[in-house]
Amino acid sequence: MATKRLALLTLAVLAGCGGDHGSTIAADSLSRDLQRLPVDSSAALNDQPAPVAAKPVPAPVAAKPKATPKPKAKPAPAPAPAPLALDAGATVSLAVDREITSRTDKAGAVVTATVSSDVQDSQGRIVIPAGSKVTMTITQIHESENKGDKTGKLTLTPNSVDIAGQSYALEASAEALDRTLRDRKTNAGDVAKVGVGAAAGALAGKLIGGSTKAAVIGGVIGGAIGTQRAIETQDRDVVVPASSRVELTLNGKFTR
Repeated sequence: MATKRLALLTLAVLAGCGGDHGSTIAADSLSRDLQRLPVDSSAALNDQPAPVAAKPVPAPVAAKPKATPKPKAKPAPAPAPAPLALDAGATVSLAVDREITSRTDKAGAVVTATVSSDVQDSQGRIVIPAGSKVTMTITQIHESENKGDKTGKLTLTPNSVDIAGQSYALEASAEALDRTLRDRKTNAGDVAKVGVGAAAGALAGKLIGGSTKAAVIGGVIGGAIGTQRAIETQDRDVVVPASSRVELTLNGKFTR
């Protein structure tokens, strides 16, 4: 209502000031204003900001597939260790297990000896341990038959060595380092040598002197000669004492 009154008052003022033309314009303006719907100025405004368009969400980027790690190469297997071996010329120290003597032993007899110390190869590995048993054959044995023979005859041929219960063939030779000669007791042969000398001396004395006295003297001299002959030709046995040293030398390569 207040608005309408204000409009009429305005129209009257315009009519008084502007004449007919102004009245017409004012009437038209007032008519349009009256045709507008009344606006309630006390109503609360419901102003809201225009909706903001949402930013497009970028499509997720597909993750690159991780490269499959290559399997690590297995380390090459360690080379197999070289077999235990000794070259030709290597020596082995032995101790004979029993006495060897030409008085009782004959060619073909078998004897054993014990390895005295570890035998190592060039890398320091033990090839033949101490305590191993070596089997040998007596291939030649003979007593000394005269004073000029200082050693007699003895040949030992190694056949095999036993290591931890397993036997290995040997190509080797052996020497008894501590062998000696032992005098035998007087035997029938020695007595015969003395008798032959005495008889020969008696015969020579009788023939030379032509008397019994000469024969006796000749017999004494002949007996002395026979005794000396017996001593010079007395048999002496080759003896290798038990536990004495024997040196074995490899003639070929030994492998185990």
